[in-house]
Amino acid sequence: MNRLQEIELCELNEMPPQEKQIFIIKDMDGLNWVLRKINAANAKLNEIKSLADAERERINAWEKKESTGLISDITFFEQKVFEYHSHVLSNDPKQKSIVTPYGRVRSITSEAQPERLDDEALFNYVVANQLPYVEVNTSRKLQWGELKKTLQVVQQGNESIVVDSYGQVVPGVTVKPQSTTFKVEVDD
Repeated sequence: MNRLQEIELCELNEMPPQEKQIFIIKDMDGLNWVLRKINAANAKLNEIKSLADAERERINAWEKKESTGLISDITFFEQKVFEYHSHVLSNDPKQKSIVTPYGRVRSITSEAQPERLDDEALFNYVVANQLPYVEVNTSRKLQWGELKKTLQVVQQGNESIVVDSYGQVVPGVTVKPQSTTFKVEVDD
């Protein structure tokens, strides 16, 4: 912002609010006066925005620097909590949650279930077996959610496979193994 723009803003700030309300542009001089004030106000806005952006960048850099170590510590300690809870679960499978005065740890175990691996092979299987899990609008679409409800995971030797309700192996599907996830909830 240059010195002339500063003068324009000072003039504008000294103008009483009542005078601003009744101001009317009557001629080219009035229009020029208003455009100078707008130009000065825009210059000041750009200056404010530039300063704010620079400060935001500095604050963001500071936040990142200060947070990095803490996030690393949290991740490290959450892993230790998961290891401990996994150990507790191996001794007592019913201990799905552990509560302390500072928070709780929960475990969620999902069963082995079918997971789509090859959509094309799976789609061809459904069409070839005339299963009702294909949407027909302008294009055909597999209704995976409905089909998945009819599939089962079974053991065949040392391997888990996915079969349909007739015991037929379903191509394009793999077994997502049973897994346990942990969640740490710390009280504020």
